[in-house]
Amino acid sequence: MTNEQNVKIIESLYNAFATGDMPTVLGLMDPAIEWNEAESNSLADGNPYIGPDAVLQGVFARLGANHEYFGLKNVKTYSMDDHMVLATLRYDAKVKATGTAYDAQAAHLWTLSDQGKVIAFQQFVDTKKLADSGT
Repeated sequence: MTNEQNVKIIESLYNAFATGDMPTVLGLMDPAIEWNEAESNSLADGNPYIGPDAVLQGVFARLGANHEYFGLKNVKTYSMDDHMVLATLRYDAKVKATGTAYDAQAAHLWTLSDQGKVIAFQQFVDTKKLADSGT
């Protein structure tokens, strides 16, 4: 896959996430994906999540259960070498338990296989802002 193709794959993943199309999001992942949440993020307790089902249950389901809403905004993608794509973005969310909304800066580093499947993910986020909101 070319760098441009990798960027298009990650952009399609974000578009699917935005519309709640989890089958497409999960389908873009390699069966052995290694997914890591940022250190000190409450969801990092399962790092590394191995496989799409682990990501679905350990990350996405928990985000949905803990938030009134959780969205991504201002997503910008950048092509990198070695089948990597960097995305900068913001989380726009509201925690159910506290009623606290937050707007947190984040970055995602994606690694894709030669076949265009996501094989690794690393999140970077303002974990203090998340912790202060009650997540």
